Amino acid sequence: MSSLAARPPVVVLLGGPSAEHDVSIVSGTAILDALRADGFDVRAVLIDLEAGWWWLPPDHERAGRPQAAYDEPAALGGEGPYTIGQALDRLAAARPAPVVFIALHGPFGEDGTVQALLDAAGVAYTGSGVTGSAIGMDKAMQKRIWRGLGLPVVDWREVSAARWGRDRGAVLAELEAFAAGVGDARLMVKPDRLGSSVGMTLAHGPDERGPALDLAFRYDTLAVVETYLAGARDLEVSVIGTEPPLELYGPGEIVAGHEFYDYAAKYTPGLSETATRAEIPDGLRGTMRKLARDAYRSIGAAGFARVDFLLHGDRPYLSEINTIPGFTPISLFPTMPAEGGLDFTAVCRRVVELALERHAGRVAARLRPSDLPR
Repeated sequence: MSSLAARPPVVVLLGGPSAEHDVSIVSGTAILDALRADGFDVRAVLIDLEAGWWWLPPDHERAGRPQAAYDEPAALGGEGPYTIGQALDRLAAARPAPVVFIALHGPFGEDGTVQALLDAAGVAYTGSGVTGSAIGMDKAMQKRIWRGLGLPVVDWREVSAARWGRDRGAVLAELEAFAAGVGDARLMVKPDRLGSSVGMTLAHGPDERGPALDLAFRYDTLAVVETYLAGARDLEVSVIGTEPPLELYGPGEIVAGHEFYDYAAKYTPGLSETATRAEIPDGLRGTMRKLARDAYRSIGAAGFARVDFLLHGDRPYLSEINTIPGFTPISLFPTMPAEGGLDFTAVCRRVVELALERHAGRVAARLRPSDLPR
């Protein structure tokens, strides 16, 4: 994309039918503004909580509106709602063909669902494909893969909603034994397939574990329960690229304003502190970048992702990978690449370029009778 004329139109998907809807509004409108300022022909498409698709006006800007303003897309001049099928037909028929910048967070937008829909429609989109997205949304699956490869992860247990409903006592007894085995009654309890710390609880002791699981099961049918690492530092690495090569930036660091990095600590301006370059030895910095690269490759990620770590003493543990990290004003993913000369706008542009490269290299989705092994 060496000239403005060569740039395709971009459709930014934001909102979505998940508990991370409001975070996506912030990310998506920031991406919209950056790409428009960079000369792209860009349009926002809002997906509401009932999965209706709304084409917002071509000149739409958030302009300081609260996220709740997007609860009524028609009041914003939105055109819709389109069903999923109607929306995909519109995207597939558009000329020139657009690139979809997926700025959705959480289930539907980040777990491979919308990626599969866009694949089926033959539409180019940013980030990981179906497999990388699905694994990237599934904390338990990531941990199984990483442990199998010998990568460092904190110990965990998995609890299904069905088992919790059948025998709460047995589940709580197993968690008590789990906590006793590591010598700390505190356990982190979270929904398996959700982000932004929604539904996540630091259970300080036995009395808090049941309510923590009840909360997690409001959002998912599987909960992950992890060992708590007291005093651990929250570090993140940005990964951009599709092999080869990969660009790695960071780690940056977050100092949470609460006991752990919960939803409020993540998204309340001024509550937490961030640094794009963590104060750690250079050797450890190199080790964490290598671990981030290995974690990214292992799940089949593409385009970009953020890899999160817990640093306990001088030992790093992979926490999770986020294949559509936040693009909010306080997010580290789009700011850490500044060390390589990429500002927020350049990161967004690079993500679009990678989407086009990946789409151009795909295997043809339409076959003729002569292509069949007859």
